[in-house]
Amino acid sequence: MPSFIKIWVHFIWSTKNRKNLITQDLKYKLYDHIRENSQKKDIYIDHINGIEDHVHLLISLKGEQSASEVAFLLKGESSHWVNKHKLSKVKFEWQDEFIAVSVSESIIPDVRRYIRTSGKAS
Repeated sequence: MPSFIKIWVHFIWSTKNRKNLITQDLKYKLYDHIRENSQKKDIYIDHINGIEDHVHLLISLKGEQSASEVAFLLKGESSHWVNKHKLSKVKFEWQDEFIAVSVSESIIPDVRRYIRTSGKAS
């Protein structure tokens, strides 16, 4: 019988120096691209949202995936894509650091709700 592994992680990463680079024009293009890229890399993104200077993602890791590897793959490729397609007036970069916090299955609905509302003004 194959192993069953489900590890939920709430990721947060910021733009370089917390600059407000994620404009309304860029936001959904960027998030759609991150989703598409994650599918190609077999990374499951449950939710994604954010504001001008950071993004939140809820990801279910597979057994062979590490938080560092997933962040590296998604951050690096997405900043390269934004710059290649000239979707930002200035060079788009993510901060090197990121936050990855494990999430209990029992609070997944709360984390989803938090991420959904993280891009809205309070």
